Amino acid sequence: MTGSHTIAGNRLTLLQNGTAFFPQLCADVDAAQHSIYLETYIFAADQTGRMVADALQRAAARGVSVRLLLDGFGSAELPQQWVDELRAAEVEVQWYRREISPFTFRRSRKRRLLRLHRKLAVIDGEVAFVGGINIINDIPEHSDFTMPRLDYAVRVQGAVSGEIHSAMRHLWGTVSWASLRRRGKEIERFILERAKHGAVPEIAFLVRDNLRHRRDIERAYLKALAGARREIIIANAYFLPGRRFRRALFHAARRGVRVVLLLQGKMEYRLQHYATHALYDRLLAAGIEIHEYQASYLHAKVAVVDGQWATVGSSNIDPFSLLLAREANLVILDSGFAGELRANLLAAISDGAVHIGDEYGRTRNFFGRLIARLSYGAVRLLVGLAGYRKGGS
Repeated sequence: MTGSHTIAGNRLTLLQNGTAFFPQLCADVDAAQHSIYLETYIFAADQTGRMVADALQRAAARGVSVRLLLDGFGSAELPQQWVDELRAAEVEVQWYRREISPFTFRRSRKRRLLRLHRKLAVIDGEVAFVGGINIINDIPEHSDFTMPRLDYAVRVQGAVSGEIHSAMRHLWGTVSWASLRRRGKEIERFILERAKHGAVPEIAFLVRDNLRHRRDIERAYLKALAGARREIIIANAYFLPGRRFRRALFHAARRGVRVVLLLQGKMEYRLQHYATHALYDRLLAAGIEIHEYQASYLHAKVAVVDGQWATVGSSNIDPFSLLLAREANLVILDSGFAGELRANLLAAISDGAVHIGDEYGRTRNFFGRLIARLSYGAVRLLVGLAGYRKGGS
């Protein structure tokens, strides 16, 4: 990074290569208080993409409005799983001209070549980045290069940042309007569903399908977790929650809510078993209790919150149940029912489960951690290969 220069009241800093650009960009994203706009031609699914994606999600978790605009051709290889993850974390993602197919080439060659090639970012309307650096590893993958790409960006503080902000807001609005007609029916259905479920019934039958009820069960869970004040007990055979669900658990634990997980102790399916273990370190670090059921296989899919709210059904808390399969759950608001289920779960924990303590992380070897991470990645990959595209978490 070079020194800063003050020009016409604007403070400019030249950034050479991603080694200077990405740490500064992520630092400013982490300091954002209100809004973030980011446009890029290429957003690669590599280490650099992960670093930026994580920073955007951290900002969204703080309540910052985050908007990411990707070119439909340059970022075409970005896995849909990444986009779903960002959207699930409340990062707004839009594509610039993604729908053009090979069959439209003859009649619309010029339009096909109109790409979003800008690389811009604006934080809180006050700090901006302008340059040629895409969101991609500095050193090209599968190459013999040892030096990074030679590339530049400028960090701007001052009135010019406001102009960049206005330009990015305008393009975002234009892309949003262009897709509004296509999304009209989806928006209408969403409003109707919100009205339908506005009241909180004492008992509700919820389904998950790939049409109008993609996330009804997950939303019910998330609403209950967000409202928890004392205790959350979840018993689940295949526990691989998405980022939004994990964040809800972490937030509850930070509020002082006791969070108890009763999970599979016997290895029934190796892939799911090891993938779940990939989450243990973070769960334990957040103060969440983990108990592995050893008396037999665990096949429950139930939960109790504050001794008042309960759910029983077929839906695991994993990508296959929450994102792909047809599922059905009952949600019950009744202290008597919830109290009985809670007592049963506590008895199962006491009599048939092993508590996973803080020593878990210290006793795991490198090979065990590697297997867990690979298994988790494989599960996410299987979800992507299965064709899941929307509503991820």
